[in-house]
Amino acid sequence: MHFEERLGKREIFNSRKGIKMPELLVTEDNEINENRSFDYIVALPEKLDQQQKHDSAILLFHGLNERSWDKYRPWAEYLSEHTSTPVILFPIALHINRSPKLWSNPREMQRLISIENQKGEEGIGKNENLSFANYALSSRIKADPFRFYLSGRETIMNVCQLMDEIRGGSNKMFSKDCKVDIFAYSIGALLSQVLLMANPKSHFSDSRLFMFCGGSFFSDMNGNSKLIMDKDSFDLLHRYYRGTFVKEGAESRRVGDYLEQAFVSHIDPRFYKQERKTFYLKAKERIRAISLKKDKVIPTFSIKKALGSIWKESLKEFDFPFEYSHEIPFPAVCGQKVSLQEREFWFKKVFLEASQFLKKK
Repeated sequence: MHFEERLGKREIFNSRKGIKMPELLVTEDNEINENRSFDYIVALPEKLDQQQKHDSAILLFHGLNERSWDKYRPWAEYLSEHTSTPVILFPIALHINRSPKLWSNPREMQRLISIENQKGEEGIGKNENLSFANYALSSRIKADPFRFYLSGRETIMNVCQLMDEIRGGSNKMFSKDCKVDIFAYSIGALLSQVLLMANPKSHFSDSRLFMFCGGSFFSDMNGNSKLIMDKDSFDLLHRYYRGTFVKEGAESRRVGDYLEQAFVSHIDPRFYKQERKTFYLKAKERIRAISLKKDKVIPTFSIKKALGSIWKESLKEFDFPFEYSHEIPFPAVCGQKVSLQEREFWFKKVFLEASQFLKKK
């Protein structure tokens, strides 16, 4: 399905005017046309009539620094078949097919790292965990960490536009009364928490949310990873949102609306504590989550803190009997480290739980 950005387009464009550019990736964010005009994928169950308008859907949100849907296609297919519901794979702003192909070109990104390395010990090229896979995000965050929030805000506006199209009857795949739920992974969970708490235009008053490897406070996340961003960039991101961004009147680029408040309430337990607590208590029947014990990026203890008193009913922690990570929860079968049977068992255990919770009722 094709998407042309309209809602909030002017606001985002103006906000990006002051964004600082990295030295070697000089294309301005406002000039990345594929971010505003792009395709999203809908996975359909085989038995569903593909010509009819559907009365339910599941939005699937991915993780940070993803450049391909490859990891998520099996997830969407399983959810779709086991819920008899179309699954919308909707890309976060400046990710997947909404980003320049250059950013996912290993040879070109490695070349830019080599240039950085030549600058000496102080260059970004010496940073811990810098890789061709995360160079684009790392350098852009280091140039201006405000990008992180702006990308999330733009994505939420895009999703609201999609909901407007559905409710207005102009979406050719979904009926006006379509029930929309969410499956969210990693940073997509934070996006979803903000979306449900802010509930723009009351689009998500009844939506259910299933989070996998996500749901913690931003302050407890650790994005220092070869597949996410390098250490210096993440440390800067951490300092910026726990300090500059939340200081009243200190950041002129803030908007000050309820959407922003919902985001700030998930930065650190200190911010908007009562509003967050009230939201989760009211939404406790609509939220479920699975965390992984050895997840070093989004730890279980912080998901518990964010969910508050509802975590006992809403959260389960798994620990797969094979080598896994937050970034690669279901690794490819390789020698004796991971057997196909083990991996498939735990994959189905996670996604069967998600499917049962999100299944059309």
